[in-house]
Amino acid sequence: MAAKKITKQFKIMAPGGKATPAPPIGPVLGANGVNPGQFITKFNDATRALNGRVVGCIITVYSDRSFDFEVKSSPTSVLIAAACKVEKGSARPNTDKIGTLTSAQVKAIAIEKFKDLNTTNIDAAMRIVAGTARSMGAKVEG
Repeated sequence: MAAKKITKQFKIMAPGGKATPAPPIGPVLGANGVNPGQFITKFNDATRALNGRVVGCIITVYSDRSFDFEVKSSPTSVLIAAACKVEKGSARPNTDKIGTLTSAQVKAIAIEKFKDLNTTNIDAAMRIVAGTARSMGAKVEG
């Protein structure tokens, strides 16, 4: 059996379990040769447990117009905003704070993101998450 030839690989961000073929997702899929309805059905089934939380997705398109996708974890900024119970980060992170994260919350986010980060050390992963939190305007305790 011959391997399928990859024609394109691209990334999208979509709400887990609640994606629709409406813009901006549908046109991107169509432009890259993916049937939007078919992708949305498979994606929503695979991410139903995430209940609308934004996740990254890497889509690989093959020469026969079939596709595979890999769901990544949510962006760190989305997880931090959820932990602080806000919609988005601060426009002025040095002066306007959006909330406070405990070291336990930072560790939980680092563990969730660990497989997508470029480190093999949980302490380094926690420093990455803490840096993102500070740049969003969240104070980090501990």
